[in-house]
Amino acid sequence: MRPANPLDGFAVDRAAVDFVGRDLQRPECILAERDGTLWSADARGGVMRIAPDGTQRFVGQRADSRFADAAADSAQALEAKFTQGTLPNGLAFAADGGFLIANFGTDRLEAMTRDGRSRVLLDTIDGQPIGKVNFVLRDSRNRLWLTVSTRVNPWTRAAASRVRDGFIAVLDAHGARIVADGFYFTNEVRLDAEERWLYVVETTGPYISRLRLDERADGVRLADREVFGPSALPGFPDGIAFDAHGNLWCTLVMVDRLVAITPEGELRLLLDDGDAEASANLLAKMASGSVSNDDMMRAHGTLAPWMASVTFGGPDLRTVYLGSLRGTTIPFFRSPVAGLPMVHWNETPAA
Repeated sequence: MRPANPLDGFAVDRAAVDFVGRDLQRPECILAERDGTLWSADARGGVMRIAPDGTQRFVGQRADSRFADAAADSAQALEAKFTQGTLPNGLAFAADGGFLIANFGTDRLEAMTRDGRSRVLLDTIDGQPIGKVNFVLRDSRNRLWLTVSTRVNPWTRAAASRVRDGFIAVLDAHGARIVADGFYFTNEVRLDAEERWLYVVETTGPYISRLRLDERADGVRLADREVFGPSALPGFPDGIAFDAHGNLWCTLVMVDRLVAITPEGELRLLLDDGDAEASANLLAKMASGSVSNDDMMRAHGTLAPWMASVTFGGPDLRTVYLGSLRGTTIPFFRSPVAGLPMVHWNETPAA
């Protein structure tokens, strides 16, 4: 018999929410380390390091000359790759302790050392530009899972009209390849504890889907796609994270709700920080296909405006951090259950 769900009866107490960080710019994705250090994506083109004592240091992307093509890259052209249009979105720790960056501005998967030296890992697949790169996840076999929300330009048209051209790519020893496509604005992905299923946010679905990993000699494939939990969520899913019980926590951006889907597929509302009137208007307009930029801009909460991600941290993995697209600080609170450790949690960080 499965033990009682630790989320039974739990809701976030707003009075117990605290904040870390200041003057942040678009802290969309947050990484937590065992020693209490946080790293957040930063719209200035890099990451913000927040030390356990609260001190901050911005690490900006700069070209790593060791990977320059002398025949094609002048010093100016090389530097421009990481200073023009950059917008770090999804983050993951690389095996060497550096960062993997899904860059929503440059439409590339990039690698960055902890002192900012950056290089391009992937910018084309099957001879075509990747598209609107959103998120990257590293698994225990050091494979990289990359989500691309759309190839529609401008991407905002896909977000507003439920275009279904998002895809998932994997980068492993066999190279880079698309392993699943036809998603509604693919966003974050996570693996379950056994790495048997990949869970996929389809933001304009709006729902979570999952696919089974099919391990083969010539590389992993994805199979048996299905919707996990409700067929329509009460908002637009963005970021997800598992806890140790198997609940999948999920942020609903713009309506600014935090929900969880239990292992049985039941939906739990943990926090509603949205503006009720603006949220209702947004959902109605999206359903009718008439949503405007003004509708989206008016819909937001106050704790983590345009709540975009959820991260477990702290020494016991029971501190929950919320990332956002319009916030300047990071709210956090205590959870009744620990998070599922990410692959980097027990690795030795780089110096």
